[in-house]
Amino acid sequence: MMPTAANDLFLLDDNWRRVRARCHVSPPISHPHPALPARCYFAINTLNFRYLVRGISRVGGPWKTPNKRISGARPTHSQPNTTHPILIGGRHGLESSHKGKTHIAGNSPIWRLFYGQLPNLGLVCFKAEQGFGVTWLLGSLRPCLGKRMRQRAIGVLFAKFAPAALVALCLLPTQLSAFEIALNVAGNDEDLRDRISGSSLIFAAKTEGTTDGQDIIAAAQSDYKRLVSLLYEQGYFGPDIRIRVNGQEAAAISPFANIANVRNVAIEINPGPRFDFGKTQVAPIAPETELPKEFATGERASLSVIQNAAGAAVDGWRAVGHAKADISDQKITANHPEKQLDVDLKVAPGPQLAFGNLIYTGQSKVREKRVRKIADLPTGETFDPEKAKRVATRLRRTGTFRSVDLREAEDIGPNDTQDMTLSLVDDLPRRIGFGAELESRDGLGLSAFWLHRNLLGGAESLRFDASVENIGGQNSGMDWRLGALYTRPATLGADTDLLIGAEIKQEDEELYFLRQAGMQVGFRRYHSERLETRAAFGFRFSEVEDNFGNRNFAIYGIPSGVTWDMRDNFANPTRGYYLLADVVPYLGQKDADSGLYLKADLRGYRGIMEENRVVLAGRVQIGSILGPSIRGTPPDMLFYTGGGDTVRGQPYQSNFVTVNGIDSGGLSFLTLSGEVRVKITDHISTVAFYDAGFVGESSDFSGAGNWHSGAGLGVRYNTGFGPLRVDLATPVSGSTGNGLQLYIGIGHAF
Repeated sequence: MMPTAANDLFLLDDNWRRVRARCHVSPPISHPHPALPARCYFAINTLNFRYLVRGISRVGGPWKTPNKRISGARPTHSQPNTTHPILIGGRHGLESSHKGKTHIAGNSPIWRLFYGQLPNLGLVCFKAEQGFGVTWLLGSLRPCLGKRMRQRAIGVLFAKFAPAALVALCLLPTQLSAFEIALNVAGNDEDLRDRISGSSLIFAAKTEGTTDGQDIIAAAQSDYKRLVSLLYEQGYFGPDIRIRVNGQEAAAISPFANIANVRNVAIEINPGPRFDFGKTQVAPIAPETELPKEFATGERASLSVIQNAAGAAVDGWRAVGHAKADISDQKITANHPEKQLDVDLKVAPGPQLAFGNLIYTGQSKVREKRVRKIADLPTGETFDPEKAKRVATRLRRTGTFRSVDLREAEDIGPNDTQDMTLSLVDDLPRRIGFGAELESRDGLGLSAFWLHRNLLGGAESLRFDASVENIGGQNSGMDWRLGALYTRPATLGADTDLLIGAEIKQEDEELYFLRQAGMQVGFRRYHSERLETRAAFGFRFSEVEDNFGNRNFAIYGIPSGVTWDMRDNFANPTRGYYLLADVVPYLGQKDADSGLYLKADLRGYRGIMEENRVVLAGRVQIGSILGPSIRGTPPDMLFYTGGGDTVRGQPYQSNFVTVNGIDSGGLSFLTLSGEVRVKITDHISTVAFYDAGFVGESSDFSGAGNWHSGAGLGVRYNTGFGPLRVDLATPVSGSTGNGLQLYIGIGHAF
């Protein structure tokens, strides 16, 4: 039967049977998509929805909703008080929960709303033409359908349109020209205009030099939902959007239309008034749950705030063991005359659950017994998302796995338990890496490592490191180092690793020549993702030639330390702090005295201005050796300043002390460093820095000592994995150096 009206939406089920779906239709109104039936907007979660969507027009018959994964409707000026079934998630419209990976606000399944705002959603409400309606949803065909459904869909479409497509290919012009864009935003809001142009795929296509007509049309048709989503996020809940390609509304253009050359695109947007929140309510909420302060009467309305509020409510219940907490119902009303958005969300906490069993699916060469010991799921304890997160963290930090997928089981287990399913994918068993640094006075430094993962089938690792420094240095000879480190995770409990290391090295410095071999065995304890401690037993033997003569040292010690890392980004921090502290009580033999070695490195970061375009960074290093004399201390344990790691602008280890006419390192030191990092572009930053350092004769800083300082400018190029660094520095005070010093490396100086 030839359709005569576009009021119904039909879906094809897995057997290609037509199933009619509900379509909310209001009286005819002005509407930005002439090809679409007014007030008929549907969003489909293509992560769960396996139907090919087709638009067929029919008349009459009762409304049906065959699949509950559908929601719809958006506010318009024609209806002063409109209740919008905005899809929040869970049991209202979409079958989704924390069981899967789609977590948008914290750990909550807050589905993005209105007109396909969630990635992978497609606009599926469209006007039928001659009995068969084809929409630009074809671009979302792959994520929507399974493999068999895609093959069948492609076959049907090919059979219908192959002849026309071949003719269209033959008629394509050989020359394509660039297109022009005209953007008109009512109200002359420059900030909104910039946001629209920055979000628009049409503008992106022009920037990229796209000339293919089909690509431009696809971008224009995709822009409807992108721009509506953007406007809703900015608080505009009654927008009118028109996008015309060569004068024709983009939504009305078939994807098979022969428009190879696009001359112009006109985007006209009337955002309408901005809405504030009216009544806001989320109930019930768990004790100590904090909702976003923006979710309050009088605050600017936006979808992300609603999502964050719903997410906070769900997360609050999950934090006290209600793993299946979800949004059970919602009522969101746009009051156009008052320009207010009323929000009422209902939460279903569900029962309090305990951790159940770990269901391991294999796919790893690590023995299952070791996997379970490393994971250490706290079976029997009250469910806690943070404890579940730590299970995945333990597996990831072994470095053995490329992928760690830990999920909550779909159904509640016996006796109100929450089982967890685990899937692992191994990383490549071996890895090799290289590094380099260049300093103008101290020459080139090269480093490399070789890593073997899952050495013995229990997620162990063996790493060899080698480095050569001062290649071509002006003031000292070449230094080299060879080291090996064996790591076995989950040795004394799930959060304690066994470490066995060995090292041999040579240091040919201006003040001493040293050859050394050492070994240590110890443990590293992870207290959280940010805090770790370590302790070991070690020894090392050294042969030294320096101003005190030829000597031999034997040191037996218990090195221990702590690392506390609160930076927001390890490679390029903009806020937070970092602390590294070492304490080594040791027994000296042969020419060595016994003593206590102390050293700390504290760094802080503070971003200022919009988007942290300026970052203030500071660093303090301090150290002391209690007990021994300078003569009775191995020279590589004494303190020096100068060089890229302490005082830039001064030569490496150029600051030391002179005792009884003999030059050597000191028993105490202090360095102060400051940087101002200014972001110029997304990839380039400039840096101004100042460093100062002190080396003292005594361990308590009360004796004689020497200060020097340096300053300079630098450039950073952000690579994504860390900035490339180029610094140029000069001495400011002290008599230890002169002239410019150049430093090139990977990563910030601190």
